Amino acid sequence: MALQLGDIAPDFTQDSTDGTINFHEWAGDNWVILFSHPKDFTPVCTTELGEVSRLKPEFEKRNAKAMGLSVDPLDDHKAWEGDIKETQGHGLNFPLLADADRKVSSLYGMIHSNANDTLTVRSVFIIDPSKKVRLTLTYPASTGRNFSEILRVLDSLQLTDSQKVATPVNWTEGDDCIIVPSVDNEKAKELFPQGWDEKKPYLRMVKLQK
Repeated sequence: MALQLGDIAPDFTQDSTDGTINFHEWAGDNWVILFSHPKDFTPVCTTELGEVSRLKPEFEKRNAKAMGLSVDPLDDHKAWEGDIKETQGHGLNFPLLADADRKVSSLYGMIHSNANDTLTVRSVFIIDPSKKVRLTLTYPASTGRNFSEILRVLDSLQLTDSQKVATPVNWTEGDDCIIVPSVDNEKAKELFPQGWDEKKPYLRMVKLQK
């Protein structure tokens, strides 16, 4: 059965470019972005790994760590690192799992047999500090991921975990939010003394105070 939102992310031990990874121990109290690649030495994957390396400071600001995965062996991963740095300007600075035995791929449902029965699709999992899966995304092999969107979702998850709000369409950090329907107006006055714009009783837009 495929992993669903709210499930505990399966633990595993696997080799990586940073040595042996015990996943739950490695994750610690951080958020984790776990994402898989169809194959080493492929063009789209090369651009993605370079971009995630470039974005490492953005992940760190959000108490998040990235981890990649490919079913190719560790020697291939290490040989590929040079190409990533040469072509993308950023060397690999996060672990890339060598999942040659498909152990992690199977645990996380990263191989979709109707697409390819041996290679992983472009899966993305956002996992919170309690090890719960909070987002799943699946891209086709031909489409590179938008990591700005993944950061946007991470921002939304962290915000909505801490305040009684939801984020509207195309929201980015600093935009108005929506007061969740479970909060009545009396409680909302306590939580949001700055007031809100009630477009409908169920659609109350609020600008959060810094």
